[in-house]
Amino acid sequence: MENALVEMMSNFIDLTHEEKQGIVEAFPIKTYPKGTILLKEGQIAKDAFSVIKGCIREFTNEDGNENTTNFYTEFQSAVNFDSMANSKPSKCYFMCTEETTVAILNAEKENALYKKFPRFGEVCRVEMEKMLGASQEELAVFKNATPKDRYLNVLKNRPELIERVPQYQLASYLGIKPETLSRIRRRIVTRD
Repeated sequence: MENALVEMMSNFIDLTHEEKQGIVEAFPIKTYPKGTILLKEGQIAKDAFSVIKGCIREFTNEDGNENTTNFYTEFQSAVNFDSMANSKPSKCYFMCTEETTVAILNAEKENALYKKFPRFGEVCRVEMEKMLGASQEELAVFKNATPKDRYLNVLKNRPELIERVPQYQLASYLGIKPETLSRIRRRIVTRD
């Protein structure tokens, strides 16, 4: 079986044998059990995590309350850009909500790979721009939406989350209480 990250990158460019080997050596693939914390608040992020299989939850802890800010599933990357780029302590956590297999992307190894294979830098830049554009769009929609519209957006664009994450985490992600989410779900079901 070919390395999953090599398979993903092969969707963007044709890779030589040497390039494939460079990816395998630079970005190890590891499987973590449910509940594993990949990044803690206060820790300086050294790695990013490209999800191959599973789910990572991003959350903050404010006065003992966990506030879910994102979920990363297959073919998405969990990255704390502010912490990694500026060597600042992280303000959030990354935790596996289920058994999760990731490619571990280390900034130093990534930069060395770009020097060895310059065209990777361009491919990664383009994919990064797409990812940031999607995040900006998602935030704009979220900020201007009602709780019901937020839920319908998740139902339309990320339906796998409905079955994969606990309701209280989904409610936190939507910025509402679990009871409110229950009411919204009941109303939608009774209308169908």
